[in-house]
Amino acid sequence: MKKIEEYVRSIPDFPEPGIIFRDITSILQDADGLHLAIDSLQDLIKDVDVDVIVGAESRGFIFGMPMAYNLHKPFVPVRKKGKLPCETISQSYDLEYGQAEIEIHKDAIKPGQKVVIVDDLIATGGTMEAAVKLIEELGGEVVKILFLMELAGLKGREKLKGYDVASVIRYEGK
Repeated sequence: MKKIEEYVRSIPDFPEPGIIFRDITSILQDADGLHLAIDSLQDLIKDVDVDVIVGAESRGFIFGMPMAYNLHKPFVPVRKKGKLPCETISQSYDLEYGQAEIEIHKDAIKPGQKVVIVDDLIATGGTMEAAVKLIEELGGEVVKILFLMELAGLKGREKLKGYDVASVIRYEGK
């Protein structure tokens, strides 16, 4: 069986020269790769007491939803501003050029619930830092933060100090 890293397609000089883009679509397009990705993420929480799986838009949905299904746990989406139909709370965060905002339904997390957050990639950590703030504002306890891939050179973990962060694949560069 192949290692998960072998399913990742690396595209040099995208979106700009000097950057190596780590493409997850090559994982999704292979049944064995997808299965391995979900199992690898789920293995990282095999000993974690969790009540709710949260996925960050949009690729966190791809990996978080099957984990929630497998573990028979509810799944909660964290979405871009304006995408959720009920009453929400929001959190803005910095991008390389500007700001973005994410939201969660106000009733999605109950006080005291233990939450695992899932996303495909940690780069600078801004999106995940904002997601953590939303969950904690609702009274949830973030017990683990999972990523399929980590670009360690962008130091995203620094924004998540004090939290249990794990990634399946770690790339040292950007």
